[in-house]
Amino acid sequence: MSQIRGDARKTLDLLRLRADTPGTKNRNHLNNAGAALMPSPVIDAVIGYLNREGEIGGYEAAAEANSLLEGAYDSLATFVNCARDEIAIAENATIAWQRAFYSLSFGPGDRILTASAEFAANYIAFLQVAKRTGVSIEVIPNDASGILDPDALVKMIDDRVRLIAVTWIPTNGGLINPAAAIGRIARDNGILYLLDACQAAGQIPIDVNALGCDILTATGRKFLRAPRGTGFMYMRKSVLETIEPAMIDLYGAPWTAPGRYELRPDARRFETWEKNYSVRLGLRTAVDYALGIGLKNIEERCKHLSTMLREGLRGMRAVSVHDLGAPLASIISFTVKGWDSSAVLAHLTSKGINVSVSPPSSTPVDAYTRQLPPVVRASPHYYNSEEEIDAFLKAIAGIAL
Repeated sequence: MSQIRGDARKTLDLLRLRADTPGTKNRNHLNNAGAALMPSPVIDAVIGYLNREGEIGGYEAAAEANSLLEGAYDSLATFVNCARDEIAIAENATIAWQRAFYSLSFGPGDRILTASAEFAANYIAFLQVAKRTGVSIEVIPNDASGILDPDALVKMIDDRVRLIAVTWIPTNGGLINPAAAIGRIARDNGILYLLDACQAAGQIPIDVNALGCDILTATGRKFLRAPRGTGFMYMRKSVLETIEPAMIDLYGAPWTAPGRYELRPDARRFETWEKNYSVRLGLRTAVDYALGIGLKNIEERCKHLSTMLREGLRGMRAVSVHDLGAPLASIISFTVKGWDSSAVLAHLTSKGINVSVSPPSSTPVDAYTRQLPPVVRASPHYYNSEEEIDAFLKAIAGIAL
């Protein structure tokens, strides 16, 4: 499948990549941490498949495109450096994360260690399981720069720690937690490690072996540029063999004899029989598109644009940038003195600039600790231009008085 046209396969050709992104003609899109603009090959793959369903039927279109759909597992395996049988595709990252987390067993006295900037949906799941089982939830302290402190994590380890579950890049800013360092600690102590990579996928390279995680979940709609309603899970084979999903159907666990079923040997035991094939094909196309550009190239371009945007904001006296840590991801959180973040959003929207607002409820522990208000979140991606960053900064300078 050819996902990138012309010379953009070999170099990051901005003009060609923007030509591949029809949304750049309509908006200055700096909301890639929410949902990135899909490239034309992704849009074409989804629409083309839906048209084919309409022409010949849903089952028939799936059979016809079987090799392309199966290729999604190979593409995702390449994307995170694992085997294809360690990949499950889901309707979104939350579903993928929940299917993994709720399949784990906890009891009174067990401990879950997590990050201060953990995503709210994950933390709510911790709370529910704590209510049901008596497991304790404990937040790993940060270091002086604001990132999770591996040394503090080491001091928290004992034989009651059942799970380390961390969001790699939080939703409310540019912080990047030390995922690989956490993985080394988890491996050294034989502790299960669940990594939420929603904001990392498509922005920075992912190698699950280098990260040392046992389970990784991610969405398609953010920096990966896939359709909404797509996500995936990686589960290490050695872990997969010990876990039965909390819920199964005839796809993940076929009926083998009267009164008997057998789990699939691969990660697809976490999937169900019915699927949205069109967006799965879009997910595969988006992954191949990113791989064709090269994740290191994407990471470097994102770093360049986000640094330009962040430093421009830091140069404005009425603007407070709330990002912690170093290095920083391509998510910039800020507030403007005298302006509610929702009003800043409306101002930018009126100028054709897309950003979003991250409320304290999205990262409740971190927001409470730092007493954060709702923050404006700008998140450039590799297809954004320097001129778009300048236009954004000019729009903010007009109100940051």
